[in-house]
Amino acid sequence: MLSIAGSDSSGGAGIQGDLKTFAALGIYGATAITAITAQNTKGVSAVHLVPGDIVAAQIDAVFADLNVRAVKTGMLGGAEQIEATADRLRHWAGGVPVVVDPVMVSTSGARLLEPSAVHALIEGLFPLADLITPNLAEAAALLDVSIARTDEEIEAQARGIHALGPRAVLIKGGHAGGATATDVLFDGTEIQRFIAPRVPTRNTHGTGCTLSAAIAAHRAQGLPLVAAIEAAKAYVQGALLAADALHIGDGAGPLAHFWKMPKI
Repeated sequence: MLSIAGSDSSGGAGIQGDLKTFAALGIYGATAITAITAQNTKGVSAVHLVPGDIVAAQIDAVFADLNVRAVKTGMLGGAEQIEATADRLRHWAGGVPVVVDPVMVSTSGARLLEPSAVHALIEGLFPLADLITPNLAEAAALLDVSIARTDEEIEAQARGIHALGPRAVLIKGGHAGGATATDVLFDGTEIQRFIAPRVPTRNTHGTGCTLSAAIAAHRAQGLPLVAAIEAAKAYVQGALLAADALHIGDGAGPLAHFWKMPKI
């Protein structure tokens, strides 16, 4: 299992969050780091993008030696990193499920994708993706429209993003209000909804990264897409429910990634 994403120095999201998710689900994780961020539970203070040739070399090194059964991309940062990633995935990843989490802005509001790189993301990675997992704000940004407020608008945006090239689109509803969080999947044929009770916790740092990583992990284990999403949603729900047992940082803390594992 390969995660191509940015490093989160606080350990809750990005590469670190992905590796925790893979380990919790019994998957061996490898990485290609696209960016180094200085961040904690209160925000992002600095970002350094890894040169595209180094991103490409990491991907080559992993695929040349490891049996990669799925790929997840997260924060890519800029057009150079996106183009390097797309080029190497076209070379190596034929037949391998690819989950693209189009990370554009952090929960704290820091921009994690250069505005000029959105076109490169759409043109380069979307045609390679089995699934795109934008949140409501990212879905709107990808289509250059207002954030969806109704079920009908979310469904229309899912269809609009699907038309950009991926095999399926899952718009995450975690940032919406209400007692439940609803994610909307469009696979080119039908709309499906995944509904879960909203968990009242401040420890939500890395939720999107964790969900996409969990979907990719379950795809690596051979689950079909809908079953992989259902299993990933259940895992994230458990990690949110257990998150208040953690006391990490003064801001939005991380999920309890290892909530299924026995306490030592």
